[in-house]
Amino acid sequence: MARRPVAWVAAIVLLLEALGAVFVNGVLATVVDNQRMSLAGLDPGAMSTGTWALGAVLGLCLVLCAAVLVRTAVRDRAPGRVARCALIGCAVVHAVLGAVTVGLVGWPAFAFLMVVMGMLVLVVVAYGPGPRGRGSRAEGPAPA
Repeated sequence: MARRPVAWVAAIVLLLEALGAVFVNGVLATVVDNQRMSLAGLDPGAMSTGTWALGAVLGLCLVLCAAVLVRTAVRDRAPGRVARCALIGCAVVHAVLGAVTVGLVGWPAFAFLMVVMGMLVLVVVAYGPGPRGRGSRAEGPAPA
């Protein structure tokens, strides 16, 4: 099955996306700080700091999800429960951002986010639990 290459590609894409997210938030923070813009009386310095913090947190989350994908690809085993939840959360965030992005940025950005979401879902499903039929090793005693 081609689950290992998908995990590798998804990890690389998430790392590139993390760099892009930090870069875009850095540009936005710099513009807000240089222009001394204020939104409803908020302090421009606080807005700039918040934008930098958001970029750093988003980049860190994407890098952690990429690390989970790398570990999954190297070991060729399913990620643990917390790691699966992180990957599912990352996929949900990509889906919501895709829905918002289609109106603000356009269809190419939407397509990119949906491809990334699809890769994350594919990794989660491909490394999911195996069949739990009669021949399963994880099966307990047969019911009476």
